[in-house]
Amino acid sequence: MTTQYQAPAPAAVPAGQGRRAPWTGVLRAEWTKIRSVRSTLWSLAAFVVVAIGLNALVATVLSATWNRPKQGDTHVQLLADPTGVLFGIGFYLGQLALCVLGAMVMTNEYSTGAIRSSLLAVPRRLPMLAAKAAVFAALTLVVSAVTVFVTFFLSTAILSSHATITLGQPGVLRATFGAILYLTVLGLFALAIGGIIRHTAGAITTVIGLVLLLPIIVAFIPGTVAHHIRGYLPSVAGALAGQTVQESGDVLSPWQGFGVFCLETVILLAVAGWLLRQRDA
Repeated sequence: MTTQYQAPAPAAVPAGQGRRAPWTGVLRAEWTKIRSVRSTLWSLAAFVVVAIGLNALVATVLSATWNRPKQGDTHVQLLADPTGVLFGIGFYLGQLALCVLGAMVMTNEYSTGAIRSSLLAVPRRLPMLAAKAAVFAALTLVVSAVTVFVTFFLSTAILSSHATITLGQPGVLRATFGAILYLTVLGLFALAIGGIIRHTAGAITTVIGLVLLLPIIVAFIPGTVAHHIRGYLPSVAGALAGQTVQESGDVLSPWQGFGVFCLETVILLAVAGWLLRQRDA
């Protein structure tokens, strides 16, 4: 998925623009780099299609089999935690695309050698990392918001003849925005790992391992200690923000889990920034 590209020439900053011009120039350069790589479009498209498509398919199957006797537990879960069901499998698999894209936003520059041009244009390395993270977070936030709301309204429309689910119900609006925020921070989490590892295959493998595989492995370990450790894992804690209610087995509340996930992401970004200053390009 890695795509070769030419880094844009640093834009000259006209005299008299003051201190804001260099920062805006860095933001423009990072936006140009992100959108000029074809993998960005394909990864975002994969996320949107998988998230919306799979969740709509689940809603369709659920609606078609609504009156079957064995669907009682699913009905109870849907009514108790609507967003947990509506955003389930589609977001679980769709987030893989965001993980891949977040890692590649950093590692692409190292694999193509464009990082040298970037650091020549912005000798102070932390502002470059901050601008990259800000631009990517804004892009992920917009795409995630569109995907989450389309998924919600499409799925609820499919199920409307059997269950009424609205944003006005207790916890639903909060969980909807929580899902958007989780996906946005997930992208930054992957970006930070890409900045630490700097190798595309290694970064993607690490992100997928932490987000998808590690929670499954820890879940098979018996005992309350393992249960609590799993509750603090990045994807487990962060995904709580997308649940309408706190379940009995959850170690943290939705906002506590999201806060833990944000803290873990900030720590990784700090490590990535420190390594960026210490290591050669």
